[in-house]
Amino acid sequence: MAKSLKKYILHQQPPLTLQEAAPSYKQLPQPTPIVTGFPYKKFQKIAAKVPFTQKEWASILHLSEKTLQRYSKDNTSFQGIYVDRILQIEQLISLGLQCFSTPSAFYAWLKKDKSVFGQVLNFNSLTTQLGIQETYNQVGRILHNVYS
Repeated sequence: MAKSLKKYILHQQPPLTLQEAAPSYKQLPQPTPIVTGFPYKKFQKIAAKVPFTQKEWASILHLSEKTLQRYSKDNTSFQGIYVDRILQIEQLISLGLQCFSTPSAFYAWLKKDKSVFGQVLNFNSLTTQLGIQETYNQVGRILHNVYS
């Protein structure tokens, strides 16, 4: 005996749609940059604190000497990536001048190779963000009599 199939009646219904009110978002003000302009004259004040050469500054900032000279000639504002590096170096210089008796003593210390936790720190370390941070940390250790 075969079972009879039950027939169902299908009713066509429109597809369901979400009918919620759309939230209204307020327009947020545009964030203002922390440093709106960093002209060469500000950089010059920082550079005057230590006896770095223009070639060394160009190396630290990853700029050519010619570009640095152009910034000087036109008193052009530095771009954000360079401002960040300049401000990091400024912090290092401030701490270094607290730690060492003269800017030339700090400069001489930067030029020497130092073995710190298996890494060699020297003036070339200032060309990377990590190197600047490690040098800053080492100056802080010296300042607090915690040698590595």
